[in-house]
Amino acid sequence: MRLPTLALCLTLAASVTHGFQPPTTTRQHFPRSLKKISQPSKGLALLAQAEPSDLAKNTRLENLTRNAKKMLSQDPDKLASAKTQVLSGATVSLAMIPEAVGFSFVAGVNPIVGLWSAVIMGFFAAAFGGRPGIITGASGACAVVVTSLVAAHGPVYLSACVLLAGVLQMLAGLGGLGKWIRLVPHPVMLGFVNGLAIVMTKAQLTHFLNPATGTLLGGAKGVTMIGLTAASMIFMKAIPRLTKAIPASLGTIVLTTAISKGFNLPAKTLIDIAGAETFRGGLSILPSLSIPAIPFTLKSLAIIFPYALTMATVGLIESLLTLQLVDGMVEDGKRGSTSKECRGQGLGNFFSGLTGGMGGCALIGQSLMNVESGGSKKLAGISMSLALGTGIIFAAPLLGQIPIAALVGIMLLVCQQTFNWSSLRLFGKIPKLDTAIIVLVSWITVVEDLAQAVVAGTIMSALSFAWKQSTQIFCSSNVNEKGWKEFKLTGPLFFGSTQKFDRLFDVKSITETDVVLDFMESRVYDHSALVAINDLSDKFGEAGKTVHLRHLSPDCQVLLGKVHGGEGTPPYELIESDGESDPVYEPVEESNLYGGYTSNIL
Repeated sequence: MRLPTLALCLTLAASVTHGFQPPTTTRQHFPRSLKKISQPSKGLALLAQAEPSDLAKNTRLENLTRNAKKMLSQDPDKLASAKTQVLSGATVSLAMIPEAVGFSFVAGVNPIVGLWSAVIMGFFAAAFGGRPGIITGASGACAVVVTSLVAAHGPVYLSACVLLAGVLQMLAGLGGLGKWIRLVPHPVMLGFVNGLAIVMTKAQLTHFLNPATGTLLGGAKGVTMIGLTAASMIFMKAIPRLTKAIPASLGTIVLTTAISKGFNLPAKTLIDIAGAETFRGGLSILPSLSIPAIPFTLKSLAIIFPYALTMATVGLIESLLTLQLVDGMVEDGKRGSTSKECRGQGLGNFFSGLTGGMGGCALIGQSLMNVESGGSKKLAGISMSLALGTGIIFAAPLLGQIPIAALVGIMLLVCQQTFNWSSLRLFGKIPKLDTAIIVLVSWITVVEDLAQAVVAGTIMSALSFAWKQSTQIFCSSNVNEKGWKEFKLTGPLFFGSTQKFDRLFDVKSITETDVVLDFMESRVYDHSALVAINDLSDKFGEAGKTVHLRHLSPDCQVLLGKVHGGEGTPPYELIESDGESDPVYEPVEESNLYGGYTSNIL
């Protein structure tokens, strides 16, 4: 079955995201006086059959004309906005072509597979995603993951892998796992953005090389490539100053193509990169909609699952980071939904797998290009998909004549805008560890991949935070009016600070028989902290002293007894509760591990 049955895809997608809604009947409303009439009288029947008067005819005609004008007349601002969204999406669709073709070669599949993956992914992610303005398509981050799978088992296993990755992403969205992207610290974001800008720049610079020798293009081809790239960058800066009627990127592509064809320059075109077969056009190149033909066995699942899980994770990380970047750029007062974005990306990969595609994720470069052109609505992403699909079918030979230099110039400016130049001024002004995280994430993004960079940066930031917090616990001591030794603790008590907490007390040097531990200015965060309190109390108990624990949260008071084997605290460990001044917080989330304990916090 061919893809024109787009209604089937939309129906399946809607059923996944919203569930089936049965049709409802519209209740008719009548005047109260007519509701009381069970059967029309003879006089009313004759009146209904009578010819309407000229006044009634004129009134009906005026109402019909007024309603028609109201339906046809639209808000000029809305029309202008819709025009901007459509033009922005159409422009970005042209920038999708070289990227999709290049990523197809990385994955080891036909370039047309990458193009149709961009169409399918772009449509469903834009229609059902969580942040308008994001552009989705075949991506290098996902292509690298499946290279070995295609080489070992062929494209059919790739389609099954993409389909399974889509299911995993939808499950992640339904489970609300996208919210964990909030744990990515700002230094990691800076490193990720800078590293990605370098990666995109390196990808554009390959077009200046001779594919046969790997050296710089020479002669007329080299001069043409450099000249047209420079011209496209100049057009990108000049067009917005001359007119706002069309996006600068669209005008740049048109002008650069016109110069190349008008002067018959030896410019490298999209056909030269992807081949004439990719741009032959026609309905025959439409992908079919079918389940990948692989054996439905545990052996097949064992083959594709590791790749699908990695692809789903990498795709979600890049997509959710793109969501955060677009949130910061689009000032519409709205925040993207991470759960919806996971489901939208999952739907895109699911249907990409059904159509034999290579899947993908959100593309930061094209998303930034879209936003810069004014594409901040879902219509922009949908327009990109429809324009690319229409162009592949009906205007493929024409699209293939676009010089690659026009797109390279645009993307180089996008790379320049993507790189966070202000981060360079932070060196020497922020903690050295944060500087190291920025550099580390940038480096791993360039030499490895995005997922490893983000995971490494987040772990490094988390360890840095834990280390800093572990040194922030202190205590002051005095002897109160009862002659008891009183310690007032300050700072967090958790797994990282338990050793320092234990070193704060020299049990042998304390001569008082009663010791007070006051936790008013401290917080007990986890199981390790509870164990540390009990261990310290045991040391005092062995020395013949009584420990008074004050200002613990109600949950801590209960859990301390649970930690002591569920038999309550020993006689030398006294918990003094004060309902009016005790702080309220929950130290352990998994309270069911403590023998069915239920939190006191509502």
